[in-house]
Amino acid sequence: MSANTETTTSSMDPLKWGVAIILLLAAVVGNYMLSDLSVAIRVAGVIVAIAVALVVAAQTTKGQTAVAFARESRTEVKKVVWPTRQEAIQTTLIVFAVTAITALLLWGLDAVLIRVVAFITGVSA
Repeated sequence: MSANTETTTSSMDPLKWGVAIILLLAAVVGNYMLSDLSVAIRVAGVIVAIAVALVVAAQTTKGQTAVAFARESRTEVKKVVWPTRQEAIQTTLIVFAVTAITALLLWGLDAVLIRVVAFITGVSA
């Protein structure tokens, strides 16, 4: 069984991507050019422009693939068995303990190596 997946791009895809990019650029430039307006109005305009750009981009072949991937990812996340609070706390404490032990070992090794190098070179540490 061979799944033959071919990606066919629409002739309108480049135009849609261009419109999406222009909308995003318009959001950025408009935000700076209209600095005399209130921040709330500018934020609303930027959010609307980005939303419209995302809708336009989602209409392309790659955009539809990305939306399908996001849906499948959400389905997979629902299948994950997340740790309980107690398991998360225990794992965190283990990580802290191992980190502290490793830090102490490295500190001790550093102190020993400093003394060995000082002894070999004759320089007091």
